[in-house]
Amino acid sequence: MHLCVDMQRMFAEPTDWQTPWMTRVLPHVSRLAAAHPARTIFTRYIPAGRPGEGRGTWATYSKRWASMTREHLAPEMIDLVPDLARLTPPAEVIDKGVYSPWLNTDLDARLQARGVDTLIVTGAETDVCVLAAVLGGVDRGYRIVLATDGLCSSCDEAHDALLLMYRMRYGHQVQTMTTAEILDCWQ
Repeated sequence: MHLCVDMQRMFAEPTDWQTPWMTRVLPHVSRLAAAHPARTIFTRYIPAGRPGEGRGTWATYSKRWASMTREHLAPEMIDLVPDLARLTPPAEVIDKGVYSPWLNTDLDARLQARGVDTLIVTGAETDVCVLAAVLGGVDRGYRIVLATDGLCSSCDEAHDALLLMYRMRYGHQVQTMTTAEILDCWQ
């Protein structure tokens, strides 16, 4: 399955959370998702409703990023970017309120029901929600294939450091490939 993390308008368009090079990776992510839309799951990060909402540090996080709470953000900004939204259905969407798509969702159950053992991961941001998705997948025993040209971040150094970490420390569980290499192998 292809797990595409948080390719949403609020990260693609001018907001406090804009990920500047999302537009550069979008064509690669779109090619992967369009190749197998019925085998693609998109996650969407749903921010707090208002500043101060959330448990523990999430409450201070939502205060810090008050402009990105649902109270201040236009509702359509939570949507997937249009190139990907057009693939739903058959592609599926899972909403999450934290970085990880594994907490308080049925992601693992959906994958287990299909007999999935490998996840191709793309999305934003390499060093935040993608990191949570990858490590959660590793913890659950999935083989992870990262599309190196299908990941983006607002911090080049952290992005590069994580790709190095995956290669150096998680080589048994995480593989890195380009979109073209993945598409050549994905039947």
